[in-house]
Amino acid sequence: MRPKFLFSFLITIFIISGAVLPFKANAASPSSISVNVVPENPAPNENTSITLSSYANNLDSVLISWSVNGKSVLSGIGKKSFSVNAGAAGSETSVVATISLPDGAIDTRIIIRPAVMVLLWQANDSYVPPFYKGRALPTPDSEVKVVAMPEIKSGSGFVDSKNMTYAWKKDYNNDQEGSGYGKNSFIYINDYLDNSNNVSVTASTIDQKYSSEANITIGTYQPKIVFYKNDANLGTIWEQALSSGHKIQNEEVMEAAPYFISPKNIGIPILAWNWSINDSLVNILGSRKNLIPLRAQAGVSGTAKIKLEIENKYKIFSTASKEINVEF
Repeated sequence: MRPKFLFSFLITIFIISGAVLPFKANAASPSSISVNVVPENPAPNENTSITLSSYANNLDSVLISWSVNGKSVLSGIGKKSFSVNAGAAGSETSVVATISLPDGAIDTRIIIRPAVMVLLWQANDSYVPPFYKGRALPTPDSEVKVVAMPEIKSGSGFVDSKNMTYAWKKDYNNDQEGSGYGKNSFIYINDYLDNSNNVSVTASTIDQKYSSEANITIGTYQPKIVFYKNDANLGTIWEQALSSGHKIQNEEVMEAAPYFISPKNIGIPILAWNWSINDSLVNILGSRKNLIPLRAQAGVSGTAKIKLEIENKYKIFSTASKEINVEF
């Protein structure tokens, strides 16, 4: 009985990817041919490299011919490597390598089906002030959500992302619970010991005809406090942060914005706000603990150190501190 032909695939993961499906035609010789495709899942129009190898035959001394979609494009002794650009999204490119061995020819076919994948992420419990245009960043012990948006074209339309199966990995380990049909989003809690986490996913159509891969590295950041002036008439002056040397005029209210602190609702009592002036603790009355009233005494001038420390009572690594000097 003739042994089955073996294949191995060299997989390179890209943030935007599609699918490559190799299979073997009938062979005239009981030889083993391996196919390495890089990347395995190319993006539309991405250059794809194909390399043949064999432990049973010396491919450097035999004629190898390559064809793309039935058209001969390359032929020669030892031509065991070949490159081709993937087609547009939703297309199929058929690459056939004909290996002329002494005991017969072997046809190896690779089907290239490009597709696009985009990964979006957000920190679910990270605070940012109103009108902030940036992304809420994850801090130690944050809940992070990653959403996969595969763009796989089948026929004249795109496959609904909810009608696909997803295989998620976190830090290169399979997550069986987070994977499955229709699970195009993935939620995890980052570890305070890690500076970043790698999340990857493979999205496949139900018939396994099309698939797409993507991966992303998400960093872990530290919360930071920025001080602003809270004006009685204009509200918070978000466009100008206060720095050391700020001049207090009569009475003024300073507002603290603890960027990326958890939870994102900073009014929840699990956050402890410790204000001090010249190292003397100040008790802030009212529910808005991020506001501190300041008053410059008439006829008195000098410098005062304003300091704020914020602690999450249940997340010991979700802390932030900031101090500035103000003049009066």
